[in-house]
Amino acid sequence: MAKAFQCSAILLCVVLVLLISGSEQLQSSQGEILLRIQRLLNYPSALSSWNSTTDFCNTEPNASVTVVCYENSITQLHIIGNKGTPLLPRNFSIDSFVTTLVGLPNLKVLTLVSLGLWGPLPGKIARLSSLEILNVSSNFLYDAVPEEISSLAALQSLVLDDNMFADEVPNWIGSLPVLSVLSLKKNMLNGSLPDSLSNLDNLRVLVLSHNYFRGKVPDLSSLTNLQVLDLEDNALGPQFPLLGNKLISLVLSKNKFRDGLPAEVTSYYQLQRLDLSSNKFVGPFPQSLLSLPSVTYLNVADNKFTGMLFENQSCSADLEFVDLSSNLMTGQLPNCLLQDSKRKVLYAANCLATGDENQHPISLCLNEALAVGILPQRQKRKASKETIAFGVIGGIVGGIALVGLIYLAVRKVKSRKTIKRPNTRPIAENSSTGYPSNLLPDARYISQTMKLGALGLPPYRTFSLEEVEEATNNFDTSAFMGEGSQGQMYRGRLKDGSFVAIRCLKMKRSHSTQNFMHHIELISKLRHRHLVSALGHCFECYLDDSSVSRIFLVFEYVPNGTLRSWISGGHAWQKLQWTHRIAAAIGVAKGIQFLHTGIVPGVYSNNLKITDVLLDQNLVAKISSYNLPLLAENKGMLVHGTSSGASKDLSTSARINQDQKVDVYDFGLILLEIIVGRSLTSKNEVRVLRDQLQASITSDDTARSSTVDPVVRRSCSDQSLKTMMEICVSCLLKNPADRPSVEDILWNLQYAAQVQDPWRGDSQSSEGSPVSPAIRPRLHITIH
Repeated sequence: MAKAFQCSAILLCVVLVLLISGSEQLQSSQGEILLRIQRLLNYPSALSSWNSTTDFCNTEPNASVTVVCYENSITQLHIIGNKGTPLLPRNFSIDSFVTTLVGLPNLKVLTLVSLGLWGPLPGKIARLSSLEILNVSSNFLYDAVPEEISSLAALQSLVLDDNMFADEVPNWIGSLPVLSVLSLKKNMLNGSLPDSLSNLDNLRVLVLSHNYFRGKVPDLSSLTNLQVLDLEDNALGPQFPLLGNKLISLVLSKNKFRDGLPAEVTSYYQLQRLDLSSNKFVGPFPQSLLSLPSVTYLNVADNKFTGMLFENQSCSADLEFVDLSSNLMTGQLPNCLLQDSKRKVLYAANCLATGDENQHPISLCLNEALAVGILPQRQKRKASKETIAFGVIGGIVGGIALVGLIYLAVRKVKSRKTIKRPNTRPIAENSSTGYPSNLLPDARYISQTMKLGALGLPPYRTFSLEEVEEATNNFDTSAFMGEGSQGQMYRGRLKDGSFVAIRCLKMKRSHSTQNFMHHIELISKLRHRHLVSALGHCFECYLDDSSVSRIFLVFEYVPNGTLRSWISGGHAWQKLQWTHRIAAAIGVAKGIQFLHTGIVPGVYSNNLKITDVLLDQNLVAKISSYNLPLLAENKGMLVHGTSSGASKDLSTSARINQDQKVDVYDFGLILLEIIVGRSLTSKNEVRVLRDQLQASITSDDTARSSTVDPVVRRSCSDQSLKTMMEICVSCLLKNPADRPSVEDILWNLQYAAQVQDPWRGDSQSSEGSPVSPAIRPRLHITIH
């Protein structure tokens, strides 16, 4: 019996030792990973209690940190920093951080909020293949959402709010089979929404507010589980989206929706919150929205809703807030809205018979209703059969006459305007294959990081001469956009309906196609989100010796005007606000960075001007005129890393650095105009304004405020303005060696964006108290 007891005791000791050693194994592997995460995050206060003796799996969770373990593996990690946490130091590497994270392979829930993370989110995050919830909101992550996330088959919730993600919502988002929450608010995403959103059968929450989306909302009526849809503050429209009827919250405010509301809206019986404010909706206001059984919040302010309200209209008992302001409603305010003193009701700027001074005369609402095309029913009359027949006959006769006139006019125009090309023929070349290897000795190539900038562009290709002629209507004068030192520019429209800009370059007879292929190859690689990128080319050659007579370079067409026109020019009625100006400056800096580092050797001395920066429909800045090697060589200039002012005795690296700083100076001029809000006409004016900025930097906020464009004076925070001024003054330093690098410029611009709250337009928090200034990271801007 004693021996049996002794054996049991020994066995128990062995089991205890094994258990203890297992616990130590967790400490030495995943525990060390957590401590490394603490170091990489620069020892945030939320993790101050972590040390080498911490029992991570048994620590008490709190609002900032939670670690959950299962079978000796970490399955949940929540780290939430302080609101307004600044960027992590410059030596932080998002790639190293994510590489460390994937050492926790069993993670199902990962929350990293307000930690100052910055950089492009690495695709290797998808190596956490068990992830069900990913939340990295309130950081400084930028560029595109990595496609590798599409491989996370178990992902149920993806929250990327309040970052700087750009480009479009990827089409692969619809391939996440169990995704139920998708929140991308407060980013810089743009373009149209993908139709693949309708494939997310399990989606319950879709939040895309405060971005730059445009166009039609895809059909979401098949998403029968969708309960929350928030599209606020975009440019979506014009049609009201097709939706299911199980919505609890629907926010479409601050978009471009118009026309009337569909009848289905009144059947959203579970709807609690409906916000349609600040759109262009027209037609009768559906009064039954007031009596939806679950509605608590209803806002239709700032539209063109019409119709007569009645005193006896019923209201939902749960209704807490109603805003009918700034519409075209008439009649009486429903009594049910006024019976509960706790209910907030706004109705100013209508034509209601309330006796209040804040109502318009009823005639104004009737006239406005007619102006937006809402005609009274009695004005609609049926046309008689005789009228219809007479109209049809007249239309046919008129159509025949019009066709005849067009035919004669076209023949006359062609006989007069067709460009003569004696002894020429179109040459189709493939710019990507078939060249000897010695043509490309120094262009290996663009990094994967830089390739991300070209997302959304069609592949570079060779155009036929027939395509170019058809796109420009045989180079009709109506397509002519202008002529400069870099050739004639035409606006064209391709067969797929897309618009392009076509540059025509006349060449010397002595040049063969082979001489140009090296340049074409390089041009085809200069494609980036912040460049007006080349889409293709076309050669036209002489028949006698096959030398090139003309080259046509086809570029993307950017229709929204120049940056100057949005700051000091023709768009005075809609000038860019401060946050958009910072975003434009960041875009230009990224474009310059790509020109310098996106291809080897870089493209320098680009003679950048603010009139060369175009804005697309999403106000994304694109550099339209840069030192394409082919254009420079055709003018007899030195190209690719050299400039006409560079000394021949300088080393290659010194010459490149000098050429980089030329572009930095030009960027400073652009930034100066962004800040002061007016065109610069002379070097003396630049010098005076630079001195004013330098003096105001060391002065108080009043002096700085007096220098900035009055349009944005009240909306820019002082710290953001001061940072922009410091960048500008440093870029305009006389000695090129003293000017900052493009990387330092970008770093500081992102800091200026950080300290400027982009969603409220001022430096006040939502509670009304001043935003605490972030701790400024180590900067590399020197003011002399």
